[in-house]
Amino acid sequence: MYDYIKGKITYIKSNSVVIDNNGIGYLVYVANPYYYEIDNTYTIFLYQQIREDENSLYGFSNQEDRNFFLKLISVKGLGPKMALPMFAVGKTSSIMDAIERENILYLMKFPKIGQKLAKQIILDLKGKLEIIAVGTSEDEMSNLKELEGVLLGLGYKEKEIKPVLSKVDTSLKLEDQVKDALKLLLK
Repeated sequence: MYDYIKGKITYIKSNSVVIDNNGIGYLVYVANPYYYEIDNTYTIFLYQQIREDENSLYGFSNQEDRNFFLKLISVKGLGPKMALPMFAVGKTSSIMDAIERENILYLMKFPKIGQKLAKQIILDLKGKLEIIAVGTSEDEMSNLKELEGVLLGLGYKEKEIKPVLSKVDTSLKLEDQVKDALKLLLK
């Protein structure tokens, strides 16, 4: 199993890129191939799918997206070719939030995701995702961890806390963050 590959992009197709690593070109399916530029060096985190008629690589710009992709393809009826386009249309944090809020309409906006599959995604993944705040700094992440610790100390369950963390302004003092979080938890 491959973890990642680092190399130059030599070719861009409509749903994939070719990345050159030590003279070997690897075809990697990606959500948005036009994010990459030819002759630039990238590190792409990989998922390899091996079947009797196929050996495919799926690529992601970071480990969090790949880990979330692995959770998505664990859902009955949702394979890699259906899950990958979800990353082109929506941000990882938005998709996770939709799952936690049981927002079926949001999930149905993705190609080939109907009502039945959207319900299955929610059924299989709700409460099992660690909501990640994409683009948060280390200071914000440590503030979120501190806030989470306080709320756990107050007796709230991790399952209740995770959806609230993304809505709290981490630039506030800890006591104000706790007040805001408690208001959201009591709704």
